[in-house]
Amino acid sequence: MVSTYPAGVQTNGSNFILSKEEKESVSPNQSLLPLTASINKNDNLEIGGCDVTTLVKQFGSPLYILDEESLRTACRQYRDSFKQYYKGESQVLYASKAWNCLAVCAIVTSENLGIDVASGGELYTAIQSGANGDKIYLHSNNKSRDELQIAVESGCTVVVDNWHELNTLVKLAADDSYSSYAPYRIMLRLTPGIDCHTHDYIRTGQLDSKFGFDPNALDELFAFVSKQKSLNCVGVHAHIGSQIFERQPHQDLAALMVEWLKKAATYKINITELNVGGGLGIRYIESDDPPSIEEWVKPICEVVEQTCSTANIPLPKILCEPGRSLIGTACVTTYSIGASKEIPGIRKYIAVDGGMSDNPRPITYQSIYRAVVANKMSVPSTEKVTIAGKHCESGDILIHDAQIPPTEPGDTLVVMGTGAYNYSMSSNYNRLPRPAAVLVGNGEASLILQRESYQDLIRQDCLPERLKKSE
Repeated sequence: MVSTYPAGVQTNGSNFILSKEEKESVSPNQSLLPLTASINKNDNLEIGGCDVTTLVKQFGSPLYILDEESLRTACRQYRDSFKQYYKGESQVLYASKAWNCLAVCAIVTSENLGIDVASGGELYTAIQSGANGDKIYLHSNNKSRDELQIAVESGCTVVVDNWHELNTLVKLAADDSYSSYAPYRIMLRLTPGIDCHTHDYIRTGQLDSKFGFDPNALDELFAFVSKQKSLNCVGVHAHIGSQIFERQPHQDLAALMVEWLKKAATYKINITELNVGGGLGIRYIESDDPPSIEEWVKPICEVVEQTCSTANIPLPKILCEPGRSLIGTACVTTYSIGASKEIPGIRKYIAVDGGMSDNPRPITYQSIYRAVVANKMSVPSTEKVTIAGKHCESGDILIHDAQIPPTEPGDTLVVMGTGAYNYSMSSNYNRLPRPAAVLVGNGEASLILQRESYQDLIRQDCLPERLKKSE
């Protein structure tokens, strides 16, 4: 685990830059800044060989900056760790709800990862990016018939969440238009009853959850599925939550899932895939201490191998679905600093040109972030300020008590670790256009998301004739 960052107040922005040795050994989810971050001769932050202040001048602000090397490194560490520690087959799936867009889906596909999607829109994007249907897995707890139709047409695997979806698929297979696609590849999502320490809103493994079949109904479920010729049940799936640092819950989950596999066999259901979900956390602040990707993968592989060996059953294909730990620390968001307000004896506010519309996690989950000033990386961080967004909302605060150098309007603030659930949860609150996003690598920057315009904001608006102004 990298230990560059002090436990207390940082001296300046350079404290967040990894040494050459650390860049070669660290897991991307353990670094606050992208792996390629450096400081150039102008004391400016560079990512992917690109000066961040230059990117802001070229593409505008706010701006998402995605480091291609960090993303690809995380993909390879997951993929290679399973190959190293598991004797059976494995497939890593990118949980694209973290950030689903054409470019990101294309990158993970090129690294031989599959894609986990949670809606028809995410499925459509993955397909349009060039991903093959046989490596796409469709989730959600209330899939529509239209979404299921797209899924079977594309050949992706449906992770069935409940009885309603099961029955809808059986009825769909009876429809002449979709019978030719049967039997449909499905997995069954089960609620494992395993709790872990994370935010209540992103905890999914406990029995009281909106996701998954009740494990106490396994016999009824397997009995039903075994009789459906239109369904090819290839696996079981479970997920216990997100931003998890503990390793034991995932080991417990792997052992439990092998027991489900054994029970399915008694109903002559040949389970060949075991999907343990994702949830590995990332480092948002100095005190966060997540396991490395390798440290997360290894014990899961060992537990599955040991449990299968004891039960004398073949090794299933292991699947996992990391999202945040693949892309979270690969991206930063830049803002231009504007107004400030000092309340003597209380606090100083620094306002930026974005906020809760491009990063809703602080107001939604009370998430904590760190920031640096891209054009003052070596200037001592002597001010404690609250970074406020520009929205008409008192709770639009990006960072409380941020330790940064003295700033002026026009300085470039960089918030770290914004690759997961920032763009994907963004909005047009106050009718702010969504920011642009660029992919950086080897000194080049490519636009992957265009900045929205005011015209984009009214593109779907409809003004009835009776409300139009007469000439």
